[in-house]
Amino acid sequence: MIFEGAPERLDIFITRSETGLSREFVKRLILEGRALVNGKPRKPSLLLEPGDSVTIDLPAMGKKETAHLDAIIIYEDKDMLAVAKPAGIPVHPNDSNWERRPETCLISEETLVSMLLRARPELGNNKVPRMGLVHRLDRDTSGLMLVAKTLKAQTALQTQFRERLVEKTYVGVVAGVPAKKTGSIDAPIGRASGFKKIKVWEYGRAAQTDFKVTEKAKKHSLLEVYPRTGRTNQIRIHLEFIGHPIVGDRLYGGERGTRLLLHSREITFIHPSKNKKMTLKVELPEDFQREWVKIKKAE
Repeated sequence: MIFEGAPERLDIFITRSETGLSREFVKRLILEGRALVNGKPRKPSLLLEPGDSVTIDLPAMGKKETAHLDAIIIYEDKDMLAVAKPAGIPVHPNDSNWERRPETCLISEETLVSMLLRARPELGNNKVPRMGLVHRLDRDTSGLMLVAKTLKAQTALQTQFRERLVEKTYVGVVAGVPAKKTGSIDAPIGRASGFKKIKVWEYGRAAQTDFKVTEKAKKHSLLEVYPRTGRTNQIRIHLEFIGHPIVGDRLYGGERGTRLLLHSREITFIHPSKNKKMTLKVELPEDFQREWVKIKKAE
């Protein structure tokens, strides 16, 4: 790009010229040396002069790199795919640029979206909103996620999640042993003014979580958990609310662990084009199993 006009800061010029890029993201681009002025890296505050040449280096979406995504795909057809997301990997970058300009996620930390973009660039090229995502998992939660490959499939799956037609089963290790083998937690969740985190709040949105104890140690339990609604951090909040926080959940009262011991194990839904009920399942990852065995042996 050739700059013309009255002197203007480099970061402001790029933000104004490149649709979909936030100023904070542009500053990061410049500081990483991905935006050059007359062939040289400069500071975001540089005042451009008429005739200055500005070049930006954004990763291309065309080159396929499938290894990372292929390692976690458990199902794929023409409409959708399902992955076993590892714990510790966020679904998407915190910066909202990725929704408008998907290629920007390729220079952020590794996320599920960046894996999708490298291995299935057609999701970005086909303009499927949010790279086909239809639901979410926390960064530190492992397990099943569904991804739509077409707009039609995305709409169908999102409708099922919104109307609570999708059946989800999680597995979690919690502190303590619930008094009863099965239970239901019906407590609204929200964030009031002054709250630092989402929590059970009488004026929040309705939220329900059912659970079943499947194995017990002296001071810990392995639960199957069935969220009936889909609020942010719902399972973690509800289990803390009843006095049984998840191991590794430092935000919601859990004891320290090598990871958050929460795993999305099973999802049952209606296939978006076959119109048949489908169940996908991914077993507990090895690091989860090792931690549970370690807890039991220690007690």
